[in-house]
Amino acid sequence: MPPEKGPDDGSREQWAARLSRVESRNVTFLESLPPFWTHAAGAAVRDASGRTYLDFSGAFGVALAGHRHGLIADRIREQAGRLVHGMGDIHPPAIKVEFLEALAALLPWRSPRTILGLSGSDAVEAALKTAHLATGRPGIVAFEGSYHGLTLGALAATDRDHFRRPFTSRLADHVRFVPFPSSPGEGEAVLDQVSELLAGKAPVPAGAVIVEPIQGRAGVRIPPDDFLAELGKRTREGGALLVADEIFTGMGRTGSLFGCDHDGVVPDLICLGKALGGGMPLSACCGPREVMDAWPPSTGEAVHTSTFLGHPLSCAGGLAFLAVLEAHDLAGCARRLGDQALGYLKAELDGCERVAEVRGRGLMLGVELRQRGGAAPGAEAAAQALEQGLIVLPAGASGEVVELTPPATLTRRELEAGLQILVGAIRSAG
Repeated sequence: MPPEKGPDDGSREQWAARLSRVESRNVTFLESLPPFWTHAAGAAVRDASGRTYLDFSGAFGVALAGHRHGLIADRIREQAGRLVHGMGDIHPPAIKVEFLEALAALLPWRSPRTILGLSGSDAVEAALKTAHLATGRPGIVAFEGSYHGLTLGALAATDRDHFRRPFTSRLADHVRFVPFPSSPGEGEAVLDQVSELLAGKAPVPAGAVIVEPIQGRAGVRIPPDDFLAELGKRTREGGALLVADEIFTGMGRTGSLFGCDHDGVVPDLICLGKALGGGMPLSACCGPREVMDAWPPSTGEAVHTSTFLGHPLSCAGGLAFLAVLEAHDLAGCARRLGDQALGYLKAELDGCERVAEVRGRGLMLGVELRQRGGAAPGAEAAAQALEQGLIVLPAGASGEVVELTPPATLTRRELEAGLQILVGAIRSAG
């Protein structure tokens, strides 16, 4: 989709100047003058200057069902006309019960239980607390390159120096990191390290192994076949729980309902978010009753809760998303579109000296570029694509990967147009 011009509601410069006067300077990178979104539908986004973009980021992977899906928007509007806010752990909104029942029907355990939150970090915090209560072991094994969120508990299990360094002195010293394998030859050695850490006691015994089925922010890093299944086996043999961070990969993104499905492994806990709310802030920590019942029953004051737990509008968005997920087979769409996109990119970029690897599963795709000098090649290509009307994001430790996580509702024409822009941006950048 080529960029289009519309009514001039303000330039990027004007909006950036306004934002810089009211927001912490740490939050939004303004030197590149980003577009300021005003409208979105399907895979199309319009900014404040009236320019239209094709969104292949899915807004950080949230818009798996597309932006402002009609059924989801209608359900949110309907709920807003009845109840906007409730008292989630005191006087529960009825729609919270409806959403939890619908989610439970999709989970891989016989009798699942869930703790709701608003962000992926919320879900990870709840999962790590659950593992601590269930095992009595506060230590954590995590993976190099991992991203689990930026609240203090989740940040301790996140292996990104940029995020960790300012707060190192505040992070709990009970997380041990092992390499994330990218080839079969690396998997066995990593599994042995996990087993050794679970058998040890220093600094504290580990009760959780937390893993992303595909590392998203690290650059769409996919582990070897059967690695997750063996990781689950080793984790349980070591007396710990396997926590699958499916915030990015879950709910159909990789071509199956959960990223772990590709290895046939059922984790002890699953963290969900991003796509789950259909665009509304909603996350979940889910597990079987025998694990989740490590939490004590409420005595009128919950141990882990928040003001907006089970927010009615988020639950409405979540219910509608789950209906769309099934009715439109979003996982199947992601699998088919992803196969087409992966094949196209591999064919069109074959022989391109800049490209180190094209990889992906479903609609979670990455093009790894070779470094040239000190520049981040993925960021360069993403900037080039943006000027041509395509939104993609850089990923990887050095910004060396262009990451694609578009909606599963893309039309064939949109898919082809976006991929053509991307290939041109990769070939011309740098």
